[in-house]
Amino acid sequence: MTPVIILTLVLMWQAVLVGYAFTLAGNAADEGVRAGTAVPRGERFGVCQRAALEDLSGSWREGATVDNCGGTGMVTADVSLRVPVLFPGSIDFPVTVHGHAGTVEEVKN
Repeated sequence: MTPVIILTLVLMWQAVLVGYAFTLAGNAADEGVRAGTAVPRGERFGVCQRAALEDLSGSWREGATVDNCGGTGMVTADVSLRVPVLFPGSIDFPVTVHGHAGTVEEVKN
């Protein structure tokens, strides 16, 4: 019975990591969009990317990518994170989770 209990706990922990990866990707996209709306269009991608990756810890940041950050009228950001096996910093599953966020562009005078 012990191996079944251990396997169940490992699978539950892995499910928690997948959920946490979705939460981190969504939050990173939100932070990127929030920062990207406050700067001119030419500077938007760099500021958005930096803000999106800023709050991620080192092991999560390594597999993170900011695919899109910009737009006209509507600023959007897409962040992708790799899902680790059992703990961040180890090997990754060939699964990538995506976070998407968007907001209306601020008017600049």
